[in-house]
Amino acid sequence: MRKLPSKLKPGDQIAIAASARKISRDELQDAIEIFESWGLKVVLHPKLFAIQNQFAGSDEVRAEVLNTYLQSPDIKAIIFARGGYGTVRIVDQVDFSYLDKFPKWLIGYSDITVVHSHVNTNTNWCTIHATMPINMQKQNINNESVLALKKMLMNDDEIVYPIITHQLNKLGKANAEIVGGNLSVIYSLLGSVSDIDTKGKILFLEDLDEYLYHVDRMIQALKRAGKLKDLAGLVVGGMSDMKDNTISFGLTAEEIVHDAVKEYDYPVVFNFPAGHQELNLPIKLGSYMRLEIDHTIDVRIPLLILS
Repeated sequence: MRKLPSKLKPGDQIAIAASARKISRDELQDAIEIFESWGLKVVLHPKLFAIQNQFAGSDEVRAEVLNTYLQSPDIKAIIFARGGYGTVRIVDQVDFSYLDKFPKWLIGYSDITVVHSHVNTNTNWCTIHATMPINMQKQNINNESVLALKKMLMNDDEIVYPIITHQLNKLGKANAEIVGGNLSVIYSLLGSVSDIDTKGKILFLEDLDEYLYHVDRMIQALKRAGKLKDLAGLVVGGMSDMKDNTISFGLTAEEIVHDAVKEYDYPVVFNFPAGHQELNLPIKLGSYMRLEIDHTIDVRIPLLILS
């Protein structure tokens, strides 16, 4: 079974990292105040606000910041400021083995799927797919996505996700480790040392702003690589702001996924409330998910790993 870092408590330190696109102090201010309202102490590396073109500093600087956080015994969680692109350029320069000595939560989504997949493949620790500081506004301090992240990090041991029934759902039950994240990033990691093993697991997928034909290309690549064949279940989150060509592809993103996996007998759920959308609820990747899909959808994600 995978390991869980300890829950956070008031007085603990949470560090903000920028592994991809550049970030400014002003863009982080609301998130800092939200974390402080939870009783946490926010750590900002002196080089966090470095800039090199679109990136938060050079590859070396971004890796240095993350390694510094990982090597700190006092930092109990690292939340990534934003996505964009760039994490894959530094992941091989980051020493995640420090998690064994100084356990801490790694939190983010989108481009941070690189971190989730790499840690899942190369360590025995869980991570959290969740909203990030760039999405946190102080005036929306009671935002459901933010409150759910606080709950997952600091409070209760179980979160239940009721989901609107979708006509393409495939009924069934599964109890298995959940892995995944952003479809485009997972596709880009195929064949690398960060490529996730999906056999016997529940796979979570979400994506944003892709042409439908490219969604099909990525899903077909995952299928041909054997990533969709032996799943325990499939969870599809937001497939947001998809684009089509003048000559229509003819299927929605959800229909593309359904068509690719319809021959398999594992449960499939669409409309899961996570991804590039306003409701982006946290998922503890690497933990066991109890997936129960019936006509009144009820998905339970325990925070504690089930035996």
